[in-house]
Amino acid sequence: MERHDAIVIGGGVIGTSIACHLARFGAGRVLLLERGQLGGGTSAQSSCILRTHYSVRENVTLAQASLAVFRDLPGYLEDAEAECGINRCGLMLVAPAGARADALRETLAVQRSMGIVASEIDIGEARRLHPLLDLDDGPVIGWEPGAGYADAHMTLSAYARAARRRGAILREGVAVTGLLRAGARVTGVLTASGPIAAGVVVSAQNIWSRELAAWLGIDVPVAPSRHAVITFEGPTPYTSRLPVVMDWVPAGGIYFRSYGGKQVLVGDTGDGVPLAAPDTTQADVSLDHVADIGEKLARRMPAFANAGLATSWTGVYDVTPDWNPVLGPLPGIDGLHVAFGFSGHGFKLSPTVGRIVAQAALGLPPDHSLAPYSIERFAAGRRLVGGYGASVVS
Repeated sequence: MERHDAIVIGGGVIGTSIACHLARFGAGRVLLLERGQLGGGTSAQSSCILRTHYSVRENVTLAQASLAVFRDLPGYLEDAEAECGINRCGLMLVAPAGARADALRETLAVQRSMGIVASEIDIGEARRLHPLLDLDDGPVIGWEPGAGYADAHMTLSAYARAARRRGAILREGVAVTGLLRAGARVTGVLTASGPIAAGVVVSAQNIWSRELAAWLGIDVPVAPSRHAVITFEGPTPYTSRLPVVMDWVPAGGIYFRSYGGKQVLVGDTGDGVPLAAPDTTQADVSLDHVADIGEKLARRMPAFANAGLATSWTGVYDVTPDWNPVLGPLPGIDGLHVAFGFSGHGFKLSPTVGRIVAQAALGLPPDHSLAPYSIERFAAGRRLVGGYGASVVS
């Protein structure tokens, strides 16, 4: 039987980061198995926004450490060719007066208490930073100048190259169909090509994590949800110098950023469309949805009132009940660690999540505690929910 010291299931941005860090921490023979192509699932559909603005302090901690890695990926990976395409254009948060504005101010205060540059700015300063915005409704405005966005393909490629450079094997087109067990201990995986033994298995299966329920006979609190992303192009370019914007307009929130240097990429911050089963194939984005998002965008940016639809695509989140991930071991099961349920946070947290999950899987003390992200929090009534509630900014 083929044997390895560690096996990672899933070749997205989280799985490749875990494999990279397992190899970095001396795990021995590391094998990553991806059912399709590396980065061919939900990672390829990410909007790739980088920010530390979360109302859950533990998320701020992970995002802060991750953003530091994105800012110097070549140095962190010890690879002069490693790139992530980072654009530190800043993040502007626009909230109507009331509960959302209160949560915004509280979150900015948490960020500042952790040494992050984040502040409330007045409308005049906001217009200077982003001349295209209509702010006549008098919103409360937050500003995180160190935020921005990056590129998923470049980032994943950097993780994969770093993993391979340290001896890890990354295999595409190999679906894991089950787990090898010896009593309560996971000892490897089953594939169509046969069993593969391992000292430790790490599942980074994303929206396919419910397969663990069948393999282990446990409840896995995660559900797939489809979200649409739309790009518009108008006579006024949305350049890469303009900030990322998260706008909680009264009828529902949107976020937007530059795309291709002149188009604007827009997504909504809602719950998305629940799916009965994992499905990363592209779905139609209805003209009604395009019109709704376009109307919200034009309300905040009149220069795009007559913008045309450039393109659209769909992505799928692996959503947990509190919109935060499950990380680490599962109760009563040895030899298995998990990383799932990122609910849209995965890309921005991937450097630090890969690091601490690898550390925990190898029995090393993790740089940041995984305890808040335990699967047991749901049954124990310890959900990770801050001022924004359960959402993409929780």
